[in-house]
Amino acid sequence: MRDSSIGTAEQLRDPNYTPALHRAIPLGIQHVLAMFVSNVTPAIIIAGAAGFGFGSDAGAQGFPDMTYLIQMSMLFAGVATLFQTIGFGPIGARLPIVQGTSFAFIPIMIPLVAGKGIEALPALFGGVVIGGLFHTFIATFIGRIRFALPPLVTGLVVTMIGLALVKVGIEYAAGGVPAKAADLPEYGSLLNWSAALVVIFVTLALKFYAKGMMAVSAVVIGIFVGYFYAMAMGMVTFEGITTSWSRAAPVALPMPFKYGFEMSFAAIIGFCLMAFVSAVETVGDVSGITKGGAGREATEAEITGATYADGIGSALAGVFGGFPNTSFSQNVGLIAMTGVMSRHVVTIGAIFLIVCGLIPKVGAVIRTIPIEVLGGGVIVMFGMVVAAGISMLSDVNWNRRNMVIFAISLSVGLGLQLDPKAVQYLPETLRILMTSGLLPAALIAIVLNLILPEELSDESTEEVSGGMAGHAKGRLVKDDHV
Repeated sequence: MRDSSIGTAEQLRDPNYTPALHRAIPLGIQHVLAMFVSNVTPAIIIAGAAGFGFGSDAGAQGFPDMTYLIQMSMLFAGVATLFQTIGFGPIGARLPIVQGTSFAFIPIMIPLVAGKGIEALPALFGGVVIGGLFHTFIATFIGRIRFALPPLVTGLVVTMIGLALVKVGIEYAAGGVPAKAADLPEYGSLLNWSAALVVIFVTLALKFYAKGMMAVSAVVIGIFVGYFYAMAMGMVTFEGITTSWSRAAPVALPMPFKYGFEMSFAAIIGFCLMAFVSAVETVGDVSGITKGGAGREATEAEITGATYADGIGSALAGVFGGFPNTSFSQNVGLIAMTGVMSRHVVTIGAIFLIVCGLIPKVGAVIRTIPIEVLGGGVIVMFGMVVAAGISMLSDVNWNRRNMVIFAISLSVGLGLQLDPKAVQYLPETLRILMTSGLLPAALIAIVLNLILPEELSDESTEEVSGGMAGHAKGRLVKDDHV
């Protein structure tokens, strides 16, 4: 859907082209609106898991720590996006790449902070900083490690990320983890679910029946509608909104090491291992942007620069209380839709994010969103993560060998997520890493894929499949999005 009024076809394919400001500003803002909810959601989830988010005693003080985490999510998503669009030496792809807080690290972070309050944050952010620096190091040889992460592995990992998070969406829609833990009667009530379902139905309607930016921003609009529904049902009040607004400062600067800095082996290992997956995801996004927007392959310099920006952006965010950043895949589809490849348009969006991150009142409004409304959006978002993983797996050649690798990895990873007590007697570091489910599944898949022979006889899987062995040949397709 290329708009000739913005520029010629050649200009629209040029990353260095700058449309007129009256066109560039709304285009830039829509880039960040498409990922806005996804970007701040991890901060809300981690605050809730740690015990200072929704439903906690921190509510009496206006959730100051959760607000700060939301603020840093916006601020450093903007800073990391500037790294990508403007570039600094070898850092940045100088392409229209939007950065944001990564979902991939949430299953790693939840076991690190679960129920520990803000006391868990020094070790968490220590892991973010070290993991970001390691991610930067990966950029020097990113092209040489892709062989170890084929669609079988990356598809499994992305699917596992989604499966680890769908429970969060259901808990939020039903009333939140604190309400569940306290066994409150309103947990799972029809009122709670009605707010979540309004968000889901509006999102589905826009996804299927709207076009353009309305479809791209379906989750954001769905949450807006759900928010007004919650107001009509008395779940949120004008008094609550104005109180939250008045408590927040007009402007606040980020504080380095606000929560301290601590070296935790479990956090460092977890963030470093997930950096591999995040790096390969960025390679896929860069390739998708150059193909969809410019009709060409990404250069090695662009891929390396994008990975550098991922790492530096994540490490810098960790210093100030932000979470790991990665390129957002929503942006690939948005560029393909608008046909505008200008990196300067995305720079405008990055500046918008930075301004929002410096104004705590924005976070103060976000924190008034009822947990049930957010749950409706989260159900859609995390379900889409699972769907994205399955889409990656569709490019796998489903021979017997790959079926066995997938089966063992999924069984161990998902099983440990469902029953964390199964490894309760392991040392704490190993227990935290294992109960994420994600890391053991990824490690098993990577190791088995590297060491197992390429062929596996039909009989060897028929023996253990209970008569339900698959016979699809699959397809060997070069995956450009991994």
